[in-house]
Amino acid sequence: MANTYTQVYVMIVFGTRGRKNLITNEHEEEIYKYISGIISNKSKKILQINGMPDHVHILVSLKPDKAISDLVRDIKSNSSKFINESKWFAEKFNWQKGFGAFSYSHSQIEDVINYIKDQKVHHKRISFKDEYKKLLDYFEIEYDEKYILE
Repeated sequence: MANTYTQVYVMIVFGTRGRKNLITNEHEEEIYKYISGIISNKSKKILQINGMPDHVHILVSLKPDKAISDLVRDIKSNSSKFINESKWFAEKFNWQKGFGAFSYSHSQIEDVINYIKDQKVHHKRISFKDEYKKLLDYFEIEYDEKYILE
């Protein structure tokens, strides 16, 4: 797209199905590297990834050539396949249905990166569900309580 210049930063958040604590310290680095590779292969730039045993936060810089939902679908399907083929869990691994995507300005990026890096400290004070609802409220996104982190 000649003469098209964009700078779009989005934090993507999604959890494990049933909010199960499946992303263990033993495997999280490998999972995050795999997800980072998926994003890089889609010609997107990953700025930060981190999470907890039941969810992940990913900050990406996007170009307007693909829908966020397509990128998230690719991340979730390919990483689920990788995790299941690794046979780390007795049960089948799945991500939750749906996701959150929150946009930020360039001036906020450092704060968002630090927020994602500090997930383990942050979640000593707040649950994933409460954090997610806080993000939805902050961004004034309407939601139905029964579908939060299905």
